[in-house]
Amino acid sequence: MTDIHNLTRFALALLVGSTLAVQVSAHGGEDHGDNQKPPAAPAPVAAVNAQGQVTFNEPALRLPDGSVFVPKSAQRQLSLRTRAAVKGEFPRTVELNGRIVADPNAGGRVQTFQSGRIEAGPNGLAVLGQQVKKGQILAWLQPAATALERGAQQSALVELAAQESVFERRLARLKQLEGSVPQKDIEQAEIELAAFKKRKSAVGGSLGREALVAPVTGVVSAANAAVGQVVEAREVVFEVIDPQRLAVEALAYDPLLLDGLSKASAPIAGGVLDLAFVGLGRSLKDQAMPVLFRVEAPKNGAGELPAVAVGQTLKVIAQTRARQAGVAIPAAAVVRNAANESVVWVHESAERFVARKVKTAALDGHTVAVTDGLSGGERVVIQGAAALAQIR
Repeated sequence: MTDIHNLTRFALALLVGSTLAVQVSAHGGEDHGDNQKPPAAPAPVAAVNAQGQVTFNEPALRLPDGSVFVPKSAQRQLSLRTRAAVKGEFPRTVELNGRIVADPNAGGRVQTFQSGRIEAGPNGLAVLGQQVKKGQILAWLQPAATALERGAQQSALVELAAQESVFERRLARLKQLEGSVPQKDIEQAEIELAAFKKRKSAVGGSLGREALVAPVTGVVSAANAAVGQVVEAREVVFEVIDPQRLAVEALAYDPLLLDGLSKASAPIAGGVLDLAFVGLGRSLKDQAMPVLFRVEAPKNGAGELPAVAVGQTLKVIAQTRARQAGVAIPAAAVVRNAANESVVWVHESAERFVARKVKTAALDGHTVAVTDGLSGGERVVIQGAAALAQIR
C-alpha cells in the first residue's frame, strides 16, 4: 500500500511539473506582436490504475486556432493515412445524368404475336433471375379463339386431311402403272403431295400453341407472366439480358461540352463502373442529346461487374479533350466541415492537422482535382479524414 501511495505522489508531482513547464513556455517568451506561434499541444494526463501503474492519456482535441491535435496513439486508433498531393494537368470532366440499359446485342424482349393464354413450358414457367439459353422455350401461348372460329379451323383441317388422302392414293396408282404411264405424271403427283403436306402442316400449326423462346443467352430480368394469364398481342412477357454486357445512356444538355469524349466512369455503391464512349445521338431526347457508353469489364482480374440493375440511375463523369491544372487527391480525402464546405486535412506536423477549404473537380470515380486550396506537395489525409472533422 505504501508503494501505491508513493507512485501516486510521484504521478501528481510529475503532472504539476509538466503543467508549470507549459505555463512557463507560454508566458516566459510570449510575443504579443503579429508573429504568433501555433497553440501548444495539451499536456498528457497522468492516471494510476488498480495495479498501481502510472499511465498517460493523450487526448485528441481541437486547438483554439481550429487545427486538431492528434497524438500518435490516437492516429493509430483512427487508422489515419496520408499521401503527398501531386500537382499537374488533368483532363477536364463533365458530369452527366445517366441510367443503365441493356446492351442491344446482348439483350432482348419476348413479346406475343397474338392474344392468348399463358401455359408453362417444358421445364415450367421461366422465373426472375433464371439462366436461359438462346432458343429455350420459356412458356407456351395458347391462342385465343371463339368456339365458332375453332370449329371452322378444325373443319378446314379435316378437309385438308381428306384431300391429302386422295393425293396419296393417286400417287400409289401411278406408281403401280410405272412403265405404262409417263414418268413426268408420277413426278408431278409426288410434288403435289409434298406441297399439300406442307400446306396442311402450316394450317395445323396455326391451331396449336405458340412457343415463347429466349432471344439471347442470359438471365431473365423481367417476368410478367403467370400460368393461365391472358395476354394481348405485342405484350412484353419476358426480358432477357446478359448481366456482364451492359451500357449506360446519359443525357447532355450542352453538346459543346462533349468535345473529344474518350472515356468515363460512374461511381456506384460497391465500386466504380469504367465506361467506354460509344457514340453521340443526333436526335434530342427529353430536350437533351443522348450519349451512349459501354460498361467495361473490371481490370482487377475478377471479371465480375458490381451489382447493378437495368434502369438504375447514376452520375457519369466523362473526360474531355480540354485540360485543367490542379492537385490530384483521392475523392475520400474531401469531407464537409460544420459550414458544409469542402475541406481537406493537411498533416502540418507530427501530431497537428489543419483543415483547408478547397474547390474540387471530379476526375473519375476515384480521384478529384483540387483547383483552389492546395499548391502541391502537402501531406493530405486520405483515410480517416471524416474522423478528424468530428474531433472537438
